Amino acid sequence: MIRSFYYLPGEGVEVIDGVADFDRLSSAEGALLWVDMCKPSDQESFVLTHDFKFHPLAIEDVISEKPRTKIDDYDRYLFLVFQVVDYIGREEGLKIMELDFFLSKNTLVTVHYDEHRIFDYLYSRAERDERLLSRGADYLFHAIVDTVVDNYNGILDVFEYEVDQVEDDVLGSADEDTLRSIFALRRDIVQLKRIVLPQKEIVAQLSRQHYAMISQALVPYFSDIHDHLVRINDTADTHRELLNSSLEIHYSSVQARTNDVIRFLTVLTAIFVPPTLFASLWGMNFTGMPELDWGFGYPLALIIIFGSMIGQLIYFRKKKWF
Repeated sequence: MIRSFYYLPGEGVEVIDGVADFDRLSSAEGALLWVDMCKPSDQESFVLTHDFKFHPLAIEDVISEKPRTKIDDYDRYLFLVFQVVDYIGREEGLKIMELDFFLSKNTLVTVHYDEHRIFDYLYSRAERDERLLSRGADYLFHAIVDTVVDNYNGILDVFEYEVDQVEDDVLGSADEDTLRSIFALRRDIVQLKRIVLPQKEIVAQLSRQHYAMISQALVPYFSDIHDHLVRINDTADTHRELLNSSLEIHYSSVQARTNDVIRFLTVLTAIFVPPTLFASLWGMNFTGMPELDWGFGYPLALIIIFGSMIGQLIYFRKKKWF
């Protein structure tokens, strides 16, 4: 599906669905064309080669769908690969969508193979506020990248809530579900960092290096996006450290419970050692044993056995072994 937004000074923004004469539209004086391709068919993808004449290597990266985050300067246009991330849940983890940019003097082409709510927001903004397109293709490019980065804030808010829940579970009655949640959240945070770090480097290049397709007036704005990515990466590190601490607390709690069980079993075993000894001694049944024919031998044996057990319990309790 192709949806295009075409701006001409004095005429406002026109929305065009499907394939159009993009070569003619982009050649008009003062015009700006944003072509967004969502799940393009082979016929629609052919526009990239036929109308816009993009380099085959860039088109290959678009089709492959899984290239690394990158930026390539083809003189006539910039090619940028970015990722859009959503957090689905503890079980599903992160959903990652590739977003490709082709930025030229008065044209921006975006390609993605999944729908996302940020595009609904950008579509609505483009239709109701022509300033999004009237300021130039580089400004539109910045606005989309900024929206992608702002989307991380919602993910971090969810992570913060999930981490707080895990901490409460660990300090309460942690179980196997808590342990699985810790590992799942750590996995998602590490994956988020793997996406944010290269994006941070790419945006740093946009804020430091001079690209013909990006005006110098936008450099401070890309520096601001870079600062946001640094903060996002630092916040992700903080969440990961909290999860590591929660994991240590969980293991310490499990170890403490294990020690309590071992201590109880040890005390229980020690209590039954004297009765076992006395029962073994008096159970030998030798004829010459002096207590064998004594009428009070059995009651005395019981008194000695239970007395030794009670005495050990008192001693262990005094030593605070249980």
